Amino acid sequence: MALLAGCAAPAPAPRADFEFGLLGDTPYSQAQANLLDEVIRDMNAEPLSFVVHVGDITSGGGPCSDDWLEARRQQFARIRHPFVLLPGDNEWTDCHRTGFDPLERLRKWRSLFCLPKQNRLVEIQPGEYCEHVRWRVGGALFVGLNVPGSNNNLGRTKAMDAEHARRMAAALTWLEEGARLAAEKKLQLVVLCHGDPFAHRAPDGYAELMEKLSSLAKTQGPITLVHGDTHVYRNDEPLPGVRRIEVEGSPAVSWLRAWSGAGGIGAERAHNPKARTPSNAQ
Repeated sequence: MALLAGCAAPAPAPRADFEFGLLGDTPYSQAQANLLDEVIRDMNAEPLSFVVHVGDITSGGGPCSDDWLEARRQQFARIRHPFVLLPGDNEWTDCHRTGFDPLERLRKWRSLFCLPKQNRLVEIQPGEYCEHVRWRVGGALFVGLNVPGSNNNLGRTKAMDAEHARRMAAALTWLEEGARLAAEKKLQLVVLCHGDPFAHRAPDGYAELMEKLSSLAKTQGPITLVHGDTHVYRNDEPLPGVRRIEVEGSPAVSWLRAWSGAGGIGAERAHNPKARTPSNAQ
């Protein structure tokens, strides 16, 4: 602006400067929304500096309705920590599957979830793309982008291809500005989005982002990418200089405990993800 309690994982490294929560690709159903209430209570008991949901707050088959989105807004409002939500594909690009106009759904998302400009934690990109955000905590700069799954809205229709081009121009400008700021202030750079840019297809909706990440890793040193979309927990380095953290997502309702410290950005499962429900299309 968020799992069923299981066995607690070991505490993060003692040299961590601060901890934060990461999650995404949930809830996909009312049953998962009910479990998410338990997650929120669990996270509220933790000393987190903030929480980020990287996107997908409904299934690939919806619901995309105003009522569902409003219910999620009210649910996320129960998180006591500063909260940032990024757009996923299921709440706008994929809503054409159930008769909605994706661009209208994105406008609705912005009306509910874009943070107020006077927010003291988060800076918002001026202009149309209020979902592009950045914030600094300790020695790290976090940059959030609207780069969703479903191939980043490329390759379906000419109108959506044009939308992709406009949005990515704004996203890359925002990322470049954030990277310059991180370099000037000697901050760790953390990039967050929904889509898995390593899930290549033709045409490749993530090619520009991948090129930029690779370039930044070479010129600025190691960076961290946090994403969702493919529903597999990952904590690896698939690109030289790019540490990738992927949240798990549906059918598991779970979150990651992440931290920033002398060793960079780290993350681990906060709980054993035992809560699993039948999931719909991604």
